[in-house]
Order: sequence, then C-alpha cells, then structure tokens
Amino acid sequence: MKTYSQKPAEVERVWYVLDASSESFGRVATKAASLLLGKGKPTVTPHTDGGDFVIIINASQLQFTGGKDRKKTYYRHSGYPGGLYSRSLDEQHQKDPASILHKAVRGMLPDNKLRPGRLARLKIYEGSEHNHSAQKPVFLETKGKA
Repeated sequence: MKTYSQKPAEVERVWYVLDASSESFGRVATKAASLLLGKGKPTVTPHTDGGDFVIIINASQLQFTGGKDRKKTYYRHSGYPGGLYSRSLDEQHQKDPASILHKAVRGMLPDNKLRPGRLARLKIYEGSEHNHSAQKPVFLETKGKA
C-alpha cells in the first residue's frame, strides 16, 4: 500500500469563523493555526498547503489570562543604536488588537515557504462584522468560560 500524498490541485478549502470573545487569547490562536495548517483533515501533507480559510471576529474583545496583559512585552527596533522600543500587551491591544492575534498565529506556523500563503488566508476583524458572507463560512463553536 502506497502512502497518500496530497497534490495542490486536490485541496478543498473551507471558510471558518472563530469568535475571539468566547475563549482566551492562546486558545483562539492555536485553533486558528491548526485550521490554517489543515491538521484536522485526513489528507494533511507537510509539503502541501492544504489548510482552510480562517476568519477571526471580535479581536477587540480578547481575553487574557495569567496577568499577560501586564507582563507580556512586544519589542521592535528602529535599526539605529538605542532604537529599541517596547510596548506592553495591554498597550498593543488598545492600539491594534488584530496585530496581536496575527503575531501569535504567525509564530505558531512553521517557518517555511508555505507560511506567507497560510497567513494570507487568515482574516482578523476587530468587530463582529466581516465581509466574507459570500463564501458561506462555518461558525466554529468554541468551548470556553465566556
């Protein structure tokens, strides 16, 4: 019996909607990364991008646990000496909540030539409205404390 290897032409993509207000920050990010990788499909193949589209809504209502909003820090550097800038998770969340989820999911994907294509299938919205209703996305029920 030969091992099955998925071809790019055989990929069938589904659109999923995740609500960021119903679960904690990390659980939403890991679920999104898993869907982008296609880990739940029986046809998963490491060298083929067989993942699905993911829409995350309510990014402005993210829930943080364990004091991450105060302790976690995001750094960036201007490229000049002494040009290191830092911002707490709470400050970054107030400025741009979508970037937090994008960075988290990006860090969970493997660093190879398939990552830009997978990230292009990730759509993050701060409110509860999205403009992908024509694709008939499936709303994923998430189990959380909300």
